[in-house]
Amino acid sequence: MIRSATIHVWTGLIVLSVSTASAPGEDASDIVPADARLEEVWNEGEFTEGVAAGPDGMIYFSDIPKEVPGRVLKFDPQTGTTVVHCADSGKSNGLMFDPAGRLLAACGANEGRRALCEVKSDGTMHVLAERFHGKRFNSPNDLVIARDGTVYFSDPRYVGSEPVELDLQSVYRWHPESGEVERLKTGVTKPNGVMLSPDEQTLYVAETDNGTLDGASPPPEGTKLRMTLNAFPLHADGSLGSRRVLVDFGQKLGTDGMTVDAEGRIYAAVRSDDRYGIRIYSPEGKELASIPTPSLPTNCCFGTGDQASMLYVTAGGGLYRIRLLTRGASGAQRP
Repeated sequence: MIRSATIHVWTGLIVLSVSTASAPGEDASDIVPADARLEEVWNEGEFTEGVAAGPDGMIYFSDIPKEVPGRVLKFDPQTGTTVVHCADSGKSNGLMFDPAGRLLAACGANEGRRALCEVKSDGTMHVLAERFHGKRFNSPNDLVIARDGTVYFSDPRYVGSEPVELDLQSVYRWHPESGEVERLKTGVTKPNGVMLSPDEQTLYVAETDNGTLDGASPPPEGTKLRMTLNAFPLHADGSLGSRRVLVDFGQKLGTDGMTVDAEGRIYAAVRSDDRYGIRIYSPEGKELASIPTPSLPTNCCFGTGDQASMLYVTAGGGLYRIRLLTRGASGAQRP
């Protein structure tokens, strides 16, 4: 059952007129309610990203303007208010809380910190890692944190005039005890969103290779885009097994950030111009449902506590939410 929707906008609400296309063996009735509503809760940013649920029940997300350092904002689901948590985030992108309750950030280029950082409770930034083998990262983009505190983060380059020092755009693993950074072998040419399965046996990596490094120059003529969603078995020693392509988007824009629910289904922020929104996939890559967004989505996460069935989405310059019939995986929520 693949659900699609028509968007109608009223004050604060985007009403999804859900239609259903049935197919043998497919059923999404336990995921998206027929009367689903996508609610706009804040829309005063320039480019929002990296939404993450905090142990305090608040929803944190990045805003990445072109001309200023960037910031982390905090939305209170109880009061509906949004405040600035960090006024200078160094172009923070992906965010997630670790098991100790620390907010970590992948901070990008374009005059950003180009580092894996901790966002302190007072809004200041602390760099955890900014180099691999003595060379500066390209532009850390997204991250996911395992239950033991190990951080997996992607390091592509989409915008920025800073010199590119590394030979590859890679996925890295950061060890919190030693501070060691390891490069993982994925075969993904330009990694974007990353996520772990609920049992932490699989690492999901989005490949969003648009063929350019600075965002200002078009890709060379004849460049073939590489847009895929991939799964890698995660071994006990931390190494990755063979790559499995779950979804190949062809020459259309693919997946940005993503999250998972308690059943292991993947919620991917797909940016294809012809059908953008949150697409829900089985762990095998089968599309189960789709939630359209009013503008190109970047990331999503589930809330915590009584918000565990609420999916929060960053898209355009805003933050949105929709209540579903499932709950987020505890690791992806990081309560």
